[in-house]
Amino acid sequence: MILIEKTGLVPGTLIKRYKRFLADVRLADGSIVTAHTTNTGSMKTCWEAGDRVLLEPSANPKRKLKFTWLAVERAGGWVGVETGMPNRVVAEAARRDALPGLPGLLGVRTEVKYGVENSRIDVLAEDREGRQVFIEVKNATLKDGPWALFPDAVTERGTKHLRELQAMVREGHRAAIALFVHRTDVDRFDAAREIDPVYAAELDRAADTGVAVLPLAVRLVTRQAESGLWRLGWELPGLLPWVPRR
Repeated sequence: MILIEKTGLVPGTLIKRYKRFLADVRLADGSIVTAHTTNTGSMKTCWEAGDRVLLEPSANPKRKLKFTWLAVERAGGWVGVETGMPNRVVAEAARRDALPGLPGLLGVRTEVKYGVENSRIDVLAEDREGRQVFIEVKNATLKDGPWALFPDAVTERGTKHLRELQAMVREGHRAAIALFVHRTDVDRFDAAREIDPVYAAELDRAADTGVAVLPLAVRLVTRQAESGLWRLGWELPGLLPWVPRR
């Protein structure tokens, strides 16, 4: 089931990514455009010069950068690089009762303030018993062999979110961390323990506390039209196994 789909996407060849927000791309006609990059993190293992990319044209004529970089094709499959998409896809799956690991959600809302550390929960819903279900979404794109890893850099904010989720469980609610594995060339998940051992330890603690850890397998569905433009859809076919790399 495709949950969200983008159409009219322009293919190109990546030249370089730089200054966190920018990527230069060569289009089929040989012209070079600079695309906006929403992922301001390290993007380790997500791209190399020469990779095929898909760009979304902007409908706003006043926008300085006319394209946004959505996805990149690596040797083993596609990687999603648009960081706003995970929250949208997870929320849409919850609304359709199609979120792996959390069936039966009702009254789905997004970006709701909660907790004592001034946080906003990505998705808030209720289960059929009337309990609140707090869902934090993380975009997992780092790859090491068959593993998808999170995070790709130290994240104090991510550790704070895990503490907040545990507090919700202790108050009698339900909570989940949805690791949105935004690439199709991996088959298992673990925390990036060498990169951020504090976060990894907190994730283990959260699971022991009762926070559901949901490594979401993401399927990026691509199709090229006769016009040369592309479609890109997002599916959530299930969960990846959480397999420690120790």
